[in-house]
Amino acid sequence: MTEFFNVMPPTQALETFFQRWTVAIQSEMVPTAEALGRVTAGPVRSPISLPAFPRSTVDGYAVRAADTVGASEGLPAYLTIVGEVPMGQRATLTVGPGQAAIVHTGGMIPEGADAVVMVERTHRLDERTVEVLRAVAVGENVIQVGEDVQAGEEILPAGHRLRPQDVGGLLGVGITQVAVARRPRVAIIATGDEVVPPDQEPGPGQVRDINSYTAEAMVRRAGGIPRLMGIVPDDFEALLERAQQGLAQADLLVLSAGSSVSVRDMTSEVINRLGAPGVLVHGLSIRPGKPTILALCDGKPVFGLPGNPVSAMVAFELVVTPTLWRLQGTTPPEKRRVKARLMRNLSSVAGREDYVQVRLMEREGQLWADPIFGKSNLIFTLVRADGVVRVPLDATGIPAGEEVEVVLHEGT
Repeated sequence: MTEFFNVMPPTQALETFFQRWTVAIQSEMVPTAEALGRVTAGPVRSPISLPAFPRSTVDGYAVRAADTVGASEGLPAYLTIVGEVPMGQRATLTVGPGQAAIVHTGGMIPEGADAVVMVERTHRLDERTVEVLRAVAVGENVIQVGEDVQAGEEILPAGHRLRPQDVGGLLGVGITQVAVARRPRVAIIATGDEVVPPDQEPGPGQVRDINSYTAEAMVRRAGGIPRLMGIVPDDFEALLERAQQGLAQADLLVLSAGSSVSVRDMTSEVINRLGAPGVLVHGLSIRPGKPTILALCDGKPVFGLPGNPVSAMVAFELVVTPTLWRLQGTTPPEKRRVKARLMRNLSSVAGREDYVQVRLMEREGQLWADPIFGKSNLIFTLVRADGVVRVPLDATGIPAGEEVEVVLHEGT
């Protein structure tokens, strides 16, 4: 067996990788209504002011504020009703001194009016007369032209992940197509003589392919388009051929398994044959996930993930997910975090980051994190977990009872 590789912390490994990689973000136009979760390829500016006309924020009467000075329930202001502004139409009437016009929420303010009295602050005497029971200031209950957004104003920056309110805002100013970063295409290859498809009954010494499908799901969650390239046996030429095919049709390649050091390890050799400079980092100072490869092959990112499912998912989240978002011109969304007290001691080794799966439970108003111990090939340690606790690089463990930060798994 070969001597193990030189490891480095994941943040340092990623910095080393990003320093050598020049990202070329490609864009495409998509319908705004279908752009949820996509990332803006450049700044987006409003083609119009919003609102495009002064609007009432309440049901009531459009008035001249000066005509309501001193108005109260004991001494109301009497105004003449000159008409009603229909919803969805231009206001054609004019409000003069001593006059008022009926307006509805969202309706246009007629010329001459500079405020709106809420209907609750009025009393209708007859068809032509209304009592105003409270004074209003200029601009009260009125949204002015461009108060929400001005024509030409930048409404979204480049690298912005579109949320539901962003989709609504863009459509509100008439932007029905938006330029977004193209979703990165990711080729995923599983390796190993012992790996069989999930729909096949494993024989003695065989296991179903888990990593291809967890990686596929994680690629989708990070905005990418996965392409499963199947399972390749432990054969150098077969793996090289499949890897070349995958990289040719993708922006990023993920190889699952084969990155642990052994006499049958071929992953790093195959990667180095895919293009220069090849392997940049071979080994992360983490548990689980130590035997992880970061590489660049002719400008395209290539990753070798451990074969154990938990190790592969931890490594993917630390290095592949940020790379996928970087290909789209942004950073990963912030994960939800909670504080909890540790139920059991966590031991570690200085110089290594440990990522421990935990289950959360509440006792007497206090949130507790119960570590789920299990080897890195046990996928259900992740299935049963609510989140993960990180043991820092320079720590030798965390004692029971200490408050820790739990990074929640999505959906928890």
